[in-house]
Amino acid sequence: MFQEKIGVRSVRLALGLLAGFVAGQALAQDAPIQRVEITGSSIKRIVKEGALPVQVVSKEVIARSGATTVADLIQKLPAMQGFTIEAVAAGTNTGGRTTASIHDLGGSYTLVLLNGRRMAPLQDSGSAVNLNSIPMAAVERVEVLTDGASALYGADAIAGVINFILKKNFQGLTLDAGVSVPTNPGGKNANASITWGFGDLETNRYNLLMTYRHDEQKKVKATEREFSKTSYIPLGHDGQSYIYDRTSTSGTAANVNVAFNSKANSAMGFNPYRAVNGQCAQGFFPYLSSTPAANYCAVDSASTIETVPESKRDTLYTSGRIKFSDSVTAFADLSLGRFDLTARIAANPVSVAVPLNSPVYNQYVKPFINPAQQGDVKSATATYRASEFGTRDSKTITDVIHAVTGLDASFAGWDFNAGLTYSKYKLEESYTGGYLLNKEFRSLIAGPTFNPFLPTGSASSPKADQISGSIFHGSVREAYSDMRGVDARASRELFSLPGGKSSIGIGAEYRKLNQVQTASTAAKNGTIYGFSPSAEFDYTRDSTGVFGELALPIVKDLEVTTAVRYDSYSGVKDKAAGRTKGETQDASTYKISARYTPTTSVLLRGSYGTGFRVADQNDIANTLVSNGYTSAAYDCPAALSAADASLCRTGKLQYYSYLGGNEKLKPEKSKQYTIGFRLEPSSSVTFGADLWDVRMTNQVSSVSEIQAFGNAGKFRELFTDFADPATGIKSWAYINAPINIGRTHNRGIDWDLTVGEKYSFGKMTLNVNGTHMLKASYTVPGTDNEWTDNMDKYGITAQVTFRNIAKAVATLETGNMTNALTVSYRNGYTDQSTTLYNVATQAPSLAPVRLNVPSYSTIDYQGKFAISKQWEVRGGIKNLMDKEPPLTLRTSSGHQIGYDARYADTMGRTVYVNTSYKF
Repeated sequence: MFQEKIGVRSVRLALGLLAGFVAGQALAQDAPIQRVEITGSSIKRIVKEGALPVQVVSKEVIARSGATTVADLIQKLPAMQGFTIEAVAAGTNTGGRTTASIHDLGGSYTLVLLNGRRMAPLQDSGSAVNLNSIPMAAVERVEVLTDGASALYGADAIAGVINFILKKNFQGLTLDAGVSVPTNPGGKNANASITWGFGDLETNRYNLLMTYRHDEQKKVKATEREFSKTSYIPLGHDGQSYIYDRTSTSGTAANVNVAFNSKANSAMGFNPYRAVNGQCAQGFFPYLSSTPAANYCAVDSASTIETVPESKRDTLYTSGRIKFSDSVTAFADLSLGRFDLTARIAANPVSVAVPLNSPVYNQYVKPFINPAQQGDVKSATATYRASEFGTRDSKTITDVIHAVTGLDASFAGWDFNAGLTYSKYKLEESYTGGYLLNKEFRSLIAGPTFNPFLPTGSASSPKADQISGSIFHGSVREAYSDMRGVDARASRELFSLPGGKSSIGIGAEYRKLNQVQTASTAAKNGTIYGFSPSAEFDYTRDSTGVFGELALPIVKDLEVTTAVRYDSYSGVKDKAAGRTKGETQDASTYKISARYTPTTSVLLRGSYGTGFRVADQNDIANTLVSNGYTSAAYDCPAALSAADASLCRTGKLQYYSYLGGNEKLKPEKSKQYTIGFRLEPSSSVTFGADLWDVRMTNQVSSVSEIQAFGNAGKFRELFTDFADPATGIKSWAYINAPINIGRTHNRGIDWDLTVGEKYSFGKMTLNVNGTHMLKASYTVPGTDNEWTDNMDKYGITAQVTFRNIAKAVATLETGNMTNALTVSYRNGYTDQSTTLYNVATQAPSLAPVRLNVPSYSTIDYQGKFAISKQWEVRGGIKNLMDKEPPLTLRTSSGHQIGYDARYADTMGRTVYVNTSYKF
């Protein structure tokens, strides 16, 4: 029952993580008692089911998952919602970063540790850690604390902690290799690793291990999957036939926008090719969001992107330990990684000025303008897409180094641990295709043969030598986060209480974080046509923290633990500005937890704590910089048209956007609690559940583009003008800047059930677990009392909070063979509100349409065969039924249209084989 044991029994009882992957671990035998430190406490103690909900992913769990990356493993836990996935690299500058987010609170509130210590955060995403930084081949287990832990770990642990425990004291040589192949085209993945270690820490008093792994992921083109092949999507809803049109008005047979000097003449737009020939060019669609003043043709640009980008990953982990005596051990760990990702999106949409009274203007523009307006024309701009120049290809190389050295020691009853940490996360983004050289492209379009209003393959199309000579190849930016830190902690037993010895833990840490981004010379000096360089900055911030923890076994069956922490963060030192932005911010936090075991088969537990989090350096110190385009197309809001109609774009189009900071941001604060129980009525059955609740105030938020364009009068300060770098023509632009007014309230239940029985033919285990969300409310950005939520619906934050996510795993172990069947479930939701084109009326729908996106389930199978004690082979099929992502009409996440890669499997049915041999 609930005894103080180490081993997989404690794993099984720790909230049955990963929906059944704990299956097969439930009935292990007792092992000798030892004292260890577990995530969620600074006190070394005997491993047992504690007062905090710690979920554990063991080495066997990881192998049984079939995951090929750390992100694939972690993001499929039922408790994870609101994370960033690799696929959004298509159309963004994320470089394929992936994050973890516990209970939909966000990556910035989920602390990721490596062997109990912090890693350098993402340079361009504040405090969140890129899961691609974790060396998967070196991971021994993962501990997930799904309760706030700011009182022990610091400001950004409001949602909880994910601690990756790497291999230690390994002996021998192990070779691993695997390959996974989708049954649909594209997407093949292969990996190979080697792990070598020698020396036993207990007998030889030293150990050295090294592990290296190489992964390669092949791309999946949008046209290689039915659900992603087009942005012109026919569909039925409520007995009506509609078309969802996310085509682009930029094409080789370009549209033209005409602006006038006099306000008496309104701007107009049309497609010159259709005006001359009576129809859109081959391969183009009539743009269904056209208006009488803006009647366009459009191209299906989404069909040219990649659903899954290609990538390569190399990781090397080395660890050395020397035991000087029974009480003193020195250690040094080094983790190196390189992640190389290439993302390809639709060909470059660029603005091309059409000189007034030029031959092209006189033939394709002037004849279709009212004669009374011809003398009032201010400019004519072609919305050209450089399709002949190929897709836009960006290559991001991410390098990671994480080094820790320190001492473990015991003296006078104290257990000590101290370490020095150096961690660096660096990326370089380069363009390898599709982006245009400014001088060369301007020379080309100024030539007598260039005509932006004719389709690809016409006589005026650029020639091969003109294309090759006009494409930019080179770096556009470099960025890094550099973190240096020192920490020390100690714990020991104190005085006796009726329930046993009390224990104390104390600790302190200091960190310096430097975040730098520089744009390349080519990005800044106008080498690239129509390009706005990334912001440059050099920010530094110091932080210090001290904490104390006291465990009190009040009586035999009741233990109470208290913890308190003080943190202080300096203002952000902005090297470019030559000053410090923001003020020093500090706060004290606390946590109280308790566990009660009235019988050996029942455990009750609970906790209450506070937290705070300082804003990211970028949020505080950023100056206003260009940030691409809005995700969706918008009509010019009436408030902006009234302010300056000349800055409105013609028709329903995307607008430019800016990103800015706010020096006056204050820390966010939180209060959270958990109440839970564990039942073990027999050695083969366990059941448990934990109710958790997190409230945050003073939260940093920003007004979404949907809100801003929906009520531009209220948010007028979030709009300014932007000059197109290609033509100099100004238009309205949306400003995304943080404010300190938000509140959130999240609540839910994490639950699990494990049943295991032995039969004559083998052992069967069933594990089911999941998360049931009860509340996921937040105040509308820009207000502190207008509440909304994303519960089972696509909210204004462009995300969904799923009420129910669950996994069930059935495992059968028969001798050397193990078979496992996994069912994953996510409930349906109400889609984003979208205006569709009604086929019957041949006009936009009178009211926005909201689809009901159905629930999504997948079935995975894996079989493991132990050929010998040294050699095992695993084979399986992910997404056995080849379940496609359901249709969604969302407009977020850039270029991926008609599906949501965050919430469904875009690879499809995938067959994989992994093998491991230990010498």
